[in-house]
Amino acid sequence: MKTRRIHFNDVRVRRCAAMALWALALWLGIAQATSAGDTFTVGTYNLENYLIAPRETRAAKPVEARARIRETIKALNADVLALQEVGGKAALAELRGDLEKEGLNYPQWEIVEGPDPFLNIAILSRYPIAARRPHPDESFLLNGRRFKVSRGFAEVDIHVNARYTFTLMTTHLKSRRPVPQADEADLREQEALRLREIIDARLAANPELNLVVCGDLNDVKSSPSTRVVIGQGKTALVDLRPTEQDGDTENPPGGKGSLRRVTWTYFYAKEDTYSRIDFILTSRSMVREWNRRETQVLALPYWGEASDHRPVIASFFAGNRAKAPLE
Repeated sequence: MKTRRIHFNDVRVRRCAAMALWALALWLGIAQATSAGDTFTVGTYNLENYLIAPRETRAAKPVEARARIRETIKALNADVLALQEVGGKAALAELRGDLEKEGLNYPQWEIVEGPDPFLNIAILSRYPIAARRPHPDESFLLNGRRFKVSRGFAEVDIHVNARYTFTLMTTHLKSRRPVPQADEADLREQEALRLREIIDARLAANPELNLVVCGDLNDVKSSPSTRVVIGQGKTALVDLRPTEQDGDTENPPGGKGSLRRVTWTYFYAKEDTYSRIDFILTSRSMVREWNRRETQVLALPYWGEASDHRPVIASFFAGNRAKAPLE
């Protein structure tokens, strides 16, 4: 039987070679994007009245507590960090400057100064902020009266690398402390509804948007306001539910072990309770890049010297995936 010598200039051979090279390049690209060293982290942290000078009835945060805040942020070491209860641009500038002196540099930042005269929300980032869409003047009607979202919302696009960009929204919804103007739960729910409208608009424009919504929602997962932010149906956000890394990992009877791991983020002194009110939520598109093993509530022995909140952090692979990772 005669054999045919295959020459590289054969059209079919060239096509097969090109397809093989393309497949190799694609595999290398995916491997590079999903390697352990090519990840990034997003955190959120309520600093509890981070004022550097007294403001009317509010005292400045003690120097010792501010030092503990910095220790906590350095231990968290997030690439992108959403902050709540920042006492204005001067306080944020001092925090950034002190962190840089101590070896942690956040060259990119954003602050939204809403109607609250004392406390703001902010974002620190190691990566370029490609776009900014602040929301300092959002409002809503409740019982025939117009109210403003007290701290507004921050919204930025973060450019992680040439392959990956995501949108970050952060918020600090109305606290559970009563106010004379209206029921605090109703106010919080209305703020949540306004935030959800913005989320829905972004996802309607781009259903594949890489989106993180995080911050202090000031209520538990089952509350009406938190359920509003999470949403439902195809545009529902995914609750990453960070847990303590050293928490209980054994499955108790009933198979609900993961739900019994330690997740609390806030101590409410008035009720002497610990609850989870600080959330990291993602779009269904971005959850594909979620790195579960590096997602946690940061548990430090001195947490209470810094704030009444504990920070949470989530990790992501820096490359778009077609489906969620196996672990």
